[in-house]
Amino acid sequence: MSSEIVSLRPHRPIGLSRPRIMGIVNITPDSFSDGGDFLNLDDAIIRGADLMRAGAQIIDVGGESTRPGADRVPIRQEQLRVLPVIRGLVDRGIPVSVDTMNAATALAAAELGAVLINDVSGGLADEGMARVAAETGLHFLAMHWRGPSKTMSANAEYGNVLKDVRNELKLRVAELIVNGVRPDRIILDPGIGFAKTASQNWQLLSNLPALGTIGYPILIGASRKRFLGELLPETATTKDRDPATATISALAAQAGVWGVRVHDVAGTTAALDVWEAMQP
Repeated sequence: MSSEIVSLRPHRPIGLSRPRIMGIVNITPDSFSDGGDFLNLDDAIIRGADLMRAGAQIIDVGGESTRPGADRVPIRQEQLRVLPVIRGLVDRGIPVSVDTMNAATALAAAELGAVLINDVSGGLADEGMARVAAETGLHFLAMHWRGPSKTMSANAEYGNVLKDVRNELKLRVAELIVNGVRPDRIILDPGIGFAKTASQNWQLLSNLPALGTIGYPILIGASRKRFLGELLPETATTKDRDPATATISALAAQAGVWGVRVHDVAGTTAALDVWEAMQP
């Protein structure tokens, strides 16, 4: 089942394929949206199961916040947070991805049955990550990254954000392949909200087909991010950004993306149902 869940084959032989939905479960006290909500093991597992019932195809489990300004978390602490949750979800037959920049955590998650490694650094934060991805054969989601959360906001200078992100992702792919990662296991993420201004985020989102010309599946992770809050009243909560997130998911589907990573799976499922109903 797990290989089919993250298969890169389209769901339909003709036309655009419906994006996979990656549901987010953060086992952190400080994530910008749901920090502290799922620190309890049972709560986290229930949350993952609920997201699957709401329409997710894979549950992304992370133990380290990557919000702007966040500090890194010791590897052992990250593992204590995520590994029991991954074990619990896998035991229930739920496909899991591990959201980590640490090769040791990725390997431990793979041994527990995770089917995908989601590394926001694309393998740059830990030189052993490419080896783990290569040796385990898991799908590897490599994000565009310009440094850790603590300092990334200072790295949002681009000559042309679309061109620069494309070129940096292409370089990342080349280095991963040289280090043994199978090309058919690579998925790319342009890193919406990471070392990018609101304007740069919108430029990337409005040019998703151009990102697809790199030749690899694309995942979009815009869920509840700060630039969406700029569209709303100052009193709006992060959860109030869910309708905007669902709209982006539908527009990303029209652009042909492989997947979307979201907090509100039910809202995105409904948006994709509408999008799919409108397809020829």
